[in-house]
Formats: sequence, structure tokens, C-alpha cells
Amino acid sequence: MPQPEIGHLALDFTLPGVTFDGEDARHRHFSLREHRGAPVVLAFYPADASPGCTAQLCSYQSELAGFERLGAEVWAISRQSTASHESFARRQGLEFPLLADERGDVADAYGVGLFGVGVRRAIFVIDADGIVRWKHVALLGMTYQSAATIREQLQRLGGTGPHTASAAS
Repeated sequence: MPQPEIGHLALDFTLPGVTFDGEDARHRHFSLREHRGAPVVLAFYPADASPGCTAQLCSYQSELAGFERLGAEVWAISRQSTASHESFARRQGLEFPLLADERGDVADAYGVGLFGVGVRRAIFVIDADGIVRWKHVALLGMTYQSAATIREQLQRLGGTGPHTASAAS
């Protein structure tokens, strides 16, 4: 399935997810449509607790205040269950939502599903109006977009036009 285009409305979805409030896990549903009014960074990642994903999500956690200063939330999405996400988030101290796309429907709708069994590492920056403003989809590999690169794209939301990138990383 093709990916959402830069400058077009992001595809809506609702997924179960987990966040932490101190030591307490909070389970709820996250809907992109209901999040309008503030930017969101969708971070698709292959698997909880894998080395590359742990490094990626921990780097976003350590820079979370930088995203929050720009009014943005990070939502991380993979195919594992909320129970798996809860365990992973608790071990790593992740405070942003981890969403469970167990059937892979959202990953497929965003064009980042891998043959029905996995998720391609990808970032979509969506503005307060629900418009895709930037994306990066890795073709392969362990590399991921840095928090600094994503913050730079968030800062451009008030800029003159859409920006995109894709890489064979």
C-alpha cells in the first residue's frame, strides 16, 4: 500500500496503547483524529526490546522534553501487544505512548508493513491539522532518525513548505 503523501491528511486510526504515570501503567486507546490541535510524531519500529529499537526509543525518551517544548507528542507503533509494550516501557523508562498494531493494519495503511509480519522503521511528522509534513522510511537496517532531526522538522512546521526524506539505511 502506498504511504501517505506529504501535504495530505494523515490516515486516521485508533489503537490500544500504554503509557506510564510514575510506576502505574495506563492503558487506553489513541486516536489520531482526536489528537488534532497539536503535532504528533509517529515512530513505527520493528520490535520491543530489540537492540536497534531499544536504542531508538531510549534516544527519543532522553530528548522528550525537546519534543514537548515544540508542543509535539511521540507515539511509537509496533505489532507487539500492549502487555509486551508495558514490559518494554517499564524496563526502559519510556514515558511516551507505545501503541499496539497487532494485526498490522495501521503499518500497512502507512505503507510500512513488511509482508504482513513486521514493520519498517519509519517516522511521520504530522502537524496540528493532521497533515503529513515530513516522513522518513528506512528501506533496511538498524539506523533511525535522530531526535535532533525530528525536532528540526517539527520546528519547520511553521515554515514555507513540506519536506520529505527517504533512505536506504
